[in-house]
Amino acid sequence: MLIQTKAIIISALKYGEADLIVKAYTLSDGLFTYMLKGVLKSKKGKFKASMFQSLTQLEIVANHRGTGKMEYLREAKVIGNYQTLHTHPVKQAMTMFLAEMLRNSIHEEENNEPLFNYLEYSFHFLDLTDKFANFHLLFLLNLTRYLGFQPEIGMKDLPVFNLLDGVFQEIPTNDYCIEGKNVDLLKSLLGTDFDTLHQIKMNQTSRNEFLNMLLLYYELHIEGFRKPKSLSILNEIFG
Repeated sequence: MLIQTKAIIISALKYGEADLIVKAYTLSDGLFTYMLKGVLKSKKGKFKASMFQSLTQLEIVANHRGTGKMEYLREAKVIGNYQTLHTHPVKQAMTMFLAEMLRNSIHEEENNEPLFNYLEYSFHFLDLTDKFANFHLLFLLNLTRYLGFQPEIGMKDLPVFNLLDGVFQEIPTNDYCIEGKNVDLLKSLLGTDFDTLHQIKMNQTSRNEFLNMLLLYYELHIEGFRKPKSLSILNEIFG
């Protein structure tokens, strides 16, 4: 079926001398993989490799057969051009990390319009803001809502957070219960949005510790989840 839809690039992998294998999250049908023949060598082709940088937002026309195999793009154009996401060195590192997190977290070939809208809005916000040191923390925490394991906030006043069950509780009941600063920070982030995120102050140590806790939370709730290789680059830049 020929589909016209918005899409957000998750990854682009060089294949052979001139081809790209591109993963994109589409508004119409979720995650799809496309083979782009000759895009790395063709100067006159309708596709340019720069169109497929991580998190780029496109309008595409493609065949979606839904067979689980690679599809082919008919047309693609960049929409909502980013101003800083691919040029600011720290944002570049964050973009690489977040794209890898999405690649390791999203696997469904099905429509999820709320998730797409969240990604679309978040990346435009990151592109335009100059206060982004903690953006990835709130982004990943909010993303759990769309992936099905958002922390249960009904008992948010309790002092312990159970990573395994995603709930706040009175006392630890397993090895994946956390207390202290990470719980306080979790509660603060659950009560904020991107516009007011800069008001939450944290140093490099607390930022890294909270991120490691979030990655463990993802690992516990997503089968086969792997920590991003780009994590070390992100830590180095923020160090």
